[in-house]
Amino acid sequence: MANYCIYLRKSRADAEAEARGEGETLARHRAALVSLAERMGLPVSKTYREIVSGETIAARPVMRRLLSEVEGGLWDGVLVMEIERLARGDTIDQGVIARAFSLSHTKIVTPAKTYDPDDEFDEEYFEFGLFMSRREYRAINRRLQRGRRASALEGKYTGSVAPFGYVRVKLDGQKGYTLAPDPAAAPAVKLIFELYTKGDGAEGRLGVARLARRLNDLGIRPRRAARWTPSMLQPLLKNPVYAGKIRYMGRPAVKRAKDGGAAVSRPRNGGCIVVDGLHPPLIGREAWDRAQEYLSGGHPRGTRGGSLKNPLAGLVYCGVCGGRMCRKPYKNAPDALVCPDAACANVSSELRLVESAVLRSLKTWLRGYRLRAGAKGDTGPAPVEAAAAQALRRIGEGLARLEAQRAAAHDLLEQGVYDAETFEKRKEALLEQTEELRCQETELRRQLQAARARETALRDRRARAEDIAAAYALAPSVMSKNSLLRSLVERIDYYKAVRGGNGRARVFKGAFELVLYPRLPDRILTDNNAAPKNWPTGR
Repeated sequence: MANYCIYLRKSRADAEAEARGEGETLARHRAALVSLAERMGLPVSKTYREIVSGETIAARPVMRRLLSEVEGGLWDGVLVMEIERLARGDTIDQGVIARAFSLSHTKIVTPAKTYDPDDEFDEEYFEFGLFMSRREYRAINRRLQRGRRASALEGKYTGSVAPFGYVRVKLDGQKGYTLAPDPAAAPAVKLIFELYTKGDGAEGRLGVARLARRLNDLGIRPRRAARWTPSMLQPLLKNPVYAGKIRYMGRPAVKRAKDGGAAVSRPRNGGCIVVDGLHPPLIGREAWDRAQEYLSGGHPRGTRGGSLKNPLAGLVYCGVCGGRMCRKPYKNAPDALVCPDAACANVSSELRLVESAVLRSLKTWLRGYRLRAGAKGDTGPAPVEAAAAQALRRIGEGLARLEAQRAAAHDLLEQGVYDAETFEKRKEALLEQTEELRCQETELRRQLQAARARETALRDRRARAEDIAAAYALAPSVMSKNSLLRSLVERIDYYKAVRGGNGRARVFKGAFELVLYPRLPDRILTDNNAAPKNWPTGR
C-alpha cells in the first residue's frame, strides 16, 4: 500500500501575512494538502511541521528527519505546497534533496504538479525549480538587507528582540519599529550604569563580577535567565542603544569552510554602523563614555579602600616595554612611579617630579596652542562638512531628476508608448535608484551631524583646557586631578636610562623624558610649521 506524508514550512511572506492577521499559515496549508490528497486518493499517514526558519538543511531538524526517512524508502511521496518549501539553500543542499528523492524514487506532490523522479522531464523541471527558488531567495535577501540598512540609518530599530530595558514599538504612520523604555526594566539599566561608573556611595565603583552579585542580591533578574553573570553584563554595558544610538551589523554572520561544511560565526565588527536612534536614551553621554573607558581597561582602579592615590594613574606608560606604570609607596621615601616589569631597564622616578613635569609641559603646550589657533583663525567649514554638503546637493539634483523620469514614464504609459509590463519594470528600476539615493542622503546627513558635533566638542574642550592649571590646583581629590589630566592627554610615554644619586635602587631623582599625546587634535596643526602631537619634556 502506498504511503504519503505532508511537509509544512512557512515562508517569509507567510510570516508577514500572519502579522497582518490573515490566519495561521501551516493550518491553511495542511487543509489544502489534505484536500489534494483526498482528491487524488493518496493515503497520508504523517505530517511534518517545520517551525524554525533556516536557510540550510543543517538549520532545519524536521527536514533532516524527513530526508533520512526518504532515503530509507519509508515514503512513496511527499506532499508540499511548493518546491521552494523543500530547499532554498545553496547548491549543495539542493543537490542533497534532489539526490535523496531521485535515488529513493519518492514523488513530490504539489497543488500545481506532481514530480516523478523516474521521469526525465520531471527531474529536470524539479532541478530547475530548485535553482529558481535559490535565485529568488537571494534577490529577496538583498532587498531585505538593503531595507534593514536604510531603516538603521534612519534611526529605527531593526532587531527582532528589544534590548533589556526597552520594548519594541511600531512607529505611527510609517514602516519600521523603534524602542520605548520598559517601565519594569529601565530603572535596572540605570542602576547598572550607576553602580558600574560611580558605586553606591558606601564603597567604590563595582566591577562586573561584584555588580552581578549585587543585582542578584537585590532580586533584579535578567530577561531570560535566573541570575546575572559578568558575561551578561559586559555586552549590556557596551551596547550603544542605551545612549540613544542604533548599531547595525555589530556582529554579522560570517561563514567559513570547516570539516567539509560551512561553519557560521559572529565576530565583533569594529567598523559597524552607529547612528542616532529615534528612541530616547536611558543613560547620559557622560556616563556612557565613562563606562566605555572602564571597560577598555584604560581607567585607573582605586586602592583597596576605594580612593585613588596616583594622579597619573592609567596615563603613563613605560617607553621601553610598553607596560602601564604604577605608583609604588615607600615608608621612609617619596612615592615612586615604577614600571611593573621587574626585568625592564627603564629607571623609576619620584611620582611628584613626574607630575610636576607633566603640568609644566601642558602649560607650555596650551600656551603655544592658543597662539597657533589665534594666528590661524577660523579656516571655514571642515573638509568633511564641505564634502558632505556638496554631495547632498548632488543627491538632491539626482532625486529631482528621478522624479522627472518617473513622471515621464507615466506620460509614456498614458500615450501608449509603454505597455503595462514595460512601465512596471521602468517604475521598479526608478524606485530602486531613488531608494539608493535616499540611503546615501541619510548617511551623509549623519556624517554632517557628526562632524558638526565634533567641532562643537573641540571648541568646548579648548575652552576647558585653558583653565587646567587653576582647576588642577583647586581639585578636591586625586581622582579629580586624574580626570582633569585625562580630559587633555591620551597617554604619556616615560623614558629614563640613568639612575640618579649613587645608583641605588631607591634613589629616584635624575633626568627623565616624557612624550605627551594631547587630546586636542585640530586641523590648525596640519601645516609644516605646526607642532607635532608628541611633546617631549624632561627634568
